[in-house]
Amino acid sequence: MIKKSVQQRAKKLRAQIDDLRYRYHVLNDPEVTDAMYQGLMDELRKIEEQHPSLVTADSPTQRVAGIPAQGFHKIKHTVPQWSFNDAFDELDLKAWEDRIVKILEKKYGSKPKDLSYTAELKIDGLHMVLTYADGQLMSGATRGDGKVGENVTQNIKTIETVPLTLKKKIDIVVEGEVWMDRKHFAALNRQREKLGEPLFANPRNASAGTIRQLDPRVVAARKLSLTAYDISAGAIPSTQAEELEQLKQLGFLTDDYWKVCKNTDDMLAVYHDWEKRRDSQPFWIDGLVIKVNQRQYQDDLGYTGKAPRWAIALKFAAEQGTTTIKDIYVQVGRTGALTPVALMEPVRLAGTTVTHATLHNFDEIARLDVRIGDTVVVEKAGDIIPKVVRVLEKMRSGNEKKVRAPKKCPICKSEVRRDEIGDKGRKGAGLYCTNKKCYSQELRRLGHVVSKNAFNIDGLGKKIIEQLVNEGLVKNAADFFTLTKGDIEPMERFAEKSAENLIEAIAASKNISLARFVYALGIPHVGEETAIRLATHFGTMRAIMNADCEKLEDVHDVGSRVAASIVEYFENKENQYLVEDLFKSGVEIKKQEAHKKNKALSGKTFVLTGTLLSMTRDDAKAKIRSNGGDVAGSVSKNTDFVIAGENAGSKLGKARELGVVILTEKQFLKIV
Repeated sequence: MIKKSVQQRAKKLRAQIDDLRYRYHVLNDPEVTDAMYQGLMDELRKIEEQHPSLVTADSPTQRVAGIPAQGFHKIKHTVPQWSFNDAFDELDLKAWEDRIVKILEKKYGSKPKDLSYTAELKIDGLHMVLTYADGQLMSGATRGDGKVGENVTQNIKTIETVPLTLKKKIDIVVEGEVWMDRKHFAALNRQREKLGEPLFANPRNASAGTIRQLDPRVVAARKLSLTAYDISAGAIPSTQAEELEQLKQLGFLTDDYWKVCKNTDDMLAVYHDWEKRRDSQPFWIDGLVIKVNQRQYQDDLGYTGKAPRWAIALKFAAEQGTTTIKDIYVQVGRTGALTPVALMEPVRLAGTTVTHATLHNFDEIARLDVRIGDTVVVEKAGDIIPKVVRVLEKMRSGNEKKVRAPKKCPICKSEVRRDEIGDKGRKGAGLYCTNKKCYSQELRRLGHVVSKNAFNIDGLGKKIIEQLVNEGLVKNAADFFTLTKGDIEPMERFAEKSAENLIEAIAASKNISLARFVYALGIPHVGEETAIRLATHFGTMRAIMNADCEKLEDVHDVGSRVAASIVEYFENKENQYLVEDLFKSGVEIKKQEAHKKNKALSGKTFVLTGTLLSMTRDDAKAKIRSNGGDVAGSVSKNTDFVIAGENAGSKLGKARELGVVILTEKQFLKIV
């Protein structure tokens, strides 16, 4: 029997240590010395060692587990994890704000007078998703592909700025950035250098590499931090500003420097201020994240296929360096676009060695007057894509060679056509190979067909596809599905077992959803989300193929340009034959994607709000779509039903205001 006084002492120690952690790591206001803090930890650890039954999941002694993991399990996010679109200058930012205002003006008749924005520091780290139930940390997961991430909960628990228990007993999903400060990053690389291990190129890589360590003790030793910046499920306040305040009140470390802005001028003022003092913080900053402040307007604006319309990452000027251009060659993409690429002498930028940089198109080459042999300034735009920004003309020797736009495709020697691409008028026009049989286009189209979000055929990489084409085994996408083990086994890199595995992977991919099938075709301007909407709206491949522009424009978010592209694609006889050949080769559309007119929810539009307990939002959306319904991101007069989960947000109030039917999760499950 454990004495009551011992139980009370353990409980008091846990509460006191957690409060001291909060004051030290979140408020930056240490109340005791490190030695005193450690003394309290030692006392609690001793009590728990003597009385193991007193150990609780949220005890500060449990931040570092003693046993290394065997690996990381996958975890499905309850809400999609989006990334932000980028803006690199004032023009990009202004164009983004103009788009937002235009959408809101269309909905409300004029620009809302209370429209405002938050400007937050964009910490250069690793995105993390934390799930709490009744105030207790249940899981920590990486973003992954936005739908499924890695469960790194044990490692997350080692981070002192992550509260194991919130200051309120609520269910909530929090997003944040894991980062390593300058001091610990430098120390880690010094240690790795002494051990002869490769150095981390930048703190983002160090954070990502650390959080995926199998031994939590290694993670704890590297002293990561987490800054929280978003509540994606649970009790979500009506503004982003209130959300940041709530996160701090719950016990999270937050960005203390965020500002509310009224317009682009305000945003740029914050941007230029931080551009000058970005090195003043212990963490690396690569820009600002600008968000529409009001949650209602965020809901109105919704999402594209990859990012929220209501937010944008305004990046700082990229790191620059000088190098020499050795050559300029041309890549041909799956749509036939000719992209000139500079081959350069190696240059170090943002911790990585760069040897190639995009030149976008030949109008850009003419604008910059880039020549082979030139000394140029190159930068990593957004610290990701290397590009040439200007030529150092004074460094010219006179031996530099001009590059002219090709009149023929460099791969197949066919004629090229010029298409205006209208990138704010700054990058001119693109050149396209007119030969759809072009070897480079064929390879890239075939690669798209087997990609993860299309047929998802495991083991069919770029080199294998090239080999299959060169051997004459694959001429179009349908040929993948008629391959045999006998075709594959004699090829280089294959043996009996590997050939067998590939054939099994191909066979497994033959049963495919209509949305994935449409996406796999590679129709210009038709991405994943558009493919889903087409599949949901029309229900069959034949209906999509026969639709005219008018019918296509009835589909949510399909405009005239996309509609014309779809019609043009299916008017081409070769594309019609390809679809027929795919079906003849054994490809089948999954039965649940039958025509929506035969479905119980045909023509009904649903909006989801709050956290669902029995399924993820993606699961709920799939059920709606498979039953013929549509899913929208915001509540409007066109909404038929709002499904309200736990801690429903502002969409619930909007639904009541408009008289939209509100369903509980249990009621929803009865109709699907």
